[in-house]
Formats: sequence, C-alpha cells, structure tokens
Amino acid sequence: MAGLAVRVDQVAALRAVRKSQFPDPVTAASMAELAGADGVVVHLRQDRRHVKDRDVRILRNIVQSKLILEMASTSEMVGVALDIKPDLVTLVPERREEYTDEGGLDLIAHRSDIAEIVGTLQNSGIPVGLLVDPEPEQIKMAHRSNATVVEILTATYCDAKTAHKRHQAFLSIVDAVKLAHKLKLSVKAGGGLCYKTIKAFSDIHEIDEFSIGHSIIARAILTGIQPAVEKMISLINVL
Repeated sequence: MAGLAVRVDQVAALRAVRKSQFPDPVTAASMAELAGADGVVVHLRQDRRHVKDRDVRILRNIVQSKLILEMASTSEMVGVALDIKPDLVTLVPERREEYTDEGGLDLIAHRSDIAEIVGTLQNSGIPVGLLVDPEPEQIKMAHRSNATVVEILTATYCDAKTAHKRHQAFLSIVDAVKLAHKLKLSVKAGGGLCYKTIKAFSDIHEIDEFSIGHSIIARAILTGIQPAVEKMISLINVL
C-alpha cells in the first residue's frame, strides 16, 4: 500500500500573500500527521518566497513521520540540508519565475553535478531522491547517479487536455514507474494529483508513496486539514 506525503508549501504561499505569520505551515504539517500522513514535504526555494528557513528548522524538530526537503542542486542548499538533516532530500529544478515545479531534472545534461551532490548528501547519511519526468533515459540516469529514490512527475497526465493525451501520458508514467522499480529505486509519484486523478493509479503497485499538496490544501480551506488528508488517504488505501 502506497503512503502519502503531504506538501505544505501552499500554506506558506498563502502566508506570503500578506507577509504575515499565519497560516503557519508548521501547524498544518502537525495536523496532516495527526490525520495519518506518512511524511511532510517542503520546498525551500533559493529566494525563500514561501517556505522559510525557520519553517524547516522547526519541522525538523517536530515531524514524527518523515521530513522531505525539496531543494535546488546548489552548494548553498546542500549546506542547508547537511545542517538540517531531513529524512530525505529531493533535488528539483528551480526557475525563479515559476510558481510550482514545472518539470523534472535534466539528468542527462547535469549528470556529473547531480551525482556529486547525491554522493555528498548520502555520505552524510541523508537519502536523496530526484524529481524526473516519466522518460526512460531520465530514470536510467537517476539510477546511475546512485540516488535511492526517484519521484516521477504525474503532471502530464493530470494536466492533459484530451483523452488521447491523457492516455499517452498514463502509459509513459506506468513505464517509468516499472523501470524505476526494476532498477531497485524507491518510487514516488506526484505533480498535479487530486482526488479524481489519484484513482488512475490504482494498478501501479510499484509506487511506494504519493506526494500531494495543492489539492489537499485547497480542500482543507473548505473542510479543514485533517478531513482533507483523511479523504486522500482513504482513496490511496483502496489502490
């Protein structure tokens, strides 16, 4: 049965709208755990536009499940990770103008740099995951980079405008997941997943964990965080 890691970046984004102290992503993370979440995900961007260093440090002290830190592959962020020591670092591409992750890492173009960072973090006892598009060559490069986890983007399926494109995206994701599993990588999936699209992945038993944020936080505005998380878990549990 796949687990659920809840992203709380959207809570931090709402806080940033008014440059206020609330809502607090730390509180949201605690409530998500109480509802049964298997992990908490935060993306500490280089410009700190949403999640702050303070958030990550407090989360490191209070998260009882596992803390997953998403970050760019820069020397500054490696230093932060070595200091914080999250349970998992997920390296992601980062563009200053983007609002959310818009694609996976290009491991073919940046293999040596990524592999060096993976080695540095894992030699310090921090497992590393790589966010990638559902492409066979990217999965193979993730394996060659010695990462322990690969997170496969599902946005191509979730954002597809036609049934044909959605079907093609689904097949690509299935192939990528099965290849990653064959290569002995732990497999996560995320990117645009919601209460409807999660149902499409019912037969992909090789997925170890889903990473979901926006749809859960959007529902939480209306129902509260705990019911929103519990509902998503109930959908995953039937997978």
